[in-house]
Amino acid sequence: EKLNPAAARRNGEARGVLGLPPPTAMAPALAAAPPPPPRPLLSSSPLLTTHRIPRRRRRFSPTTHLDAAATARATRAADPVEALTATSYPAYDRLLPCPSKDDPPRIEHLVAREDEVAGDFISRSLNLPPLYVADLIRFGAVYYALVAPQPPPYAAPEHVRIFREVTEPSLLRQRASIKGKTVREAQKTFRVTDPSQHLEAGTYLRVHVHPKRFPRCYEIDWKSRVVATTDDFVVLNKPAATSV
Repeated sequence: EKLNPAAARRNGEARGVLGLPPPTAMAPALAAAPPPPPRPLLSSSPLLTTHRIPRRRRRFSPTTHLDAAATARATRAADPVEALTATSYPAYDRLLPCPSKDDPPRIEHLVAREDEVAGDFISRSLNLPPLYVADLIRFGAVYYALVAPQPPPYAAPEHVRIFREVTEPSLLRQRASIKGKTVREAQKTFRVTDPSQHLEAGTYLRVHVHPKRFPRCYEIDWKSRVVATTDDFVVLNKPAATSV
């Protein structure tokens, strides 16, 4: 009121129109009034209701392994919830026809201890049918790197131990495939494009066993969407609700 007399005058006029007492008259009543009782917490309050929050699978779960021998040890060492998740996968047949909904994420990380063939190694390590593995590879769901990437901080001790073994400098110096490359270059991932692709000992694999699916793409007459075709490219008029 001392800083802005005009505003104080307008405020007083408005309070008079509304029939309200001046602020100075209300102060004693507010100070003497007892505080309101606290609101009771109902049983439906989120503070009292227990919700079961589903555990999200991390990129490197305790049951994810880096080689076939580590699988059993990691599963035995995992807690009951994670172990149950690892053993409740559906039966695998073929990647097609496309399912109506996606399966829960499952990403496996492998390291070849000796020279291997990609399809056979994945099928044997993950106990998957060879045809299903071949479908994953042709679908673009399998990646490789010459050197395994650094495990995240929450990786299981078994994974960290295997990473240190396969990235031992004395072993890396013996591999002709990474000579002249930096560690970052050797850890770059590429797609495995052929089930019969050769894997050098020490090669890292990332297998998306349950790749994300888009059923909408199988409902489209793609030939009718072709705009132009040349020796170098094809132009399509992409329909709505389809992923690129």
